[in-house]
Amino acid sequence: MKALIDTQVFLWWVINDPRLSRRAVELISDGNNDIYVSAASCWEIAIKAGLSKLAVKGDLREFIIEQINVNAFFSLPVGVEHALYVAKLPHHHRDPFDRILVAQAQLEEMPLVTADDLIKAYRVDTWW
Repeated sequence: MKALIDTQVFLWWVINDPRLSRRAVELISDGNNDIYVSAASCWEIAIKAGLSKLAVKGDLREFIIEQINVNAFFSLPVGVEHALYVAKLPHHHRDPFDRILVAQAQLEEMPLVTADDLIKAYRVDTWW
């Protein structure tokens, strides 16, 4: 199975945060699953780190790339089709990062692993 994890789930996974649901942990830790991290999540983390809203030890680039590699995650680029698809989405959610993740999950036909209840208003398979 392929699944896309949202930004918060990625960060919680990296720090082993107890707020991760059991279902999310089982899905991510199952070596038979291909877990994807969107470039949009990396962009969101970079923005928050740059605004001092998120602290990351050491070099941000090295941290993100190391965590993707150590956890055997796959990176998912944001393509033109993903970006344009956002215009078709209803406005259930104002966060542009979450909206692009929804677009990616829909177009790539992957469930989105998220704790965000607003995302569940979209026609996207969510896991939590």
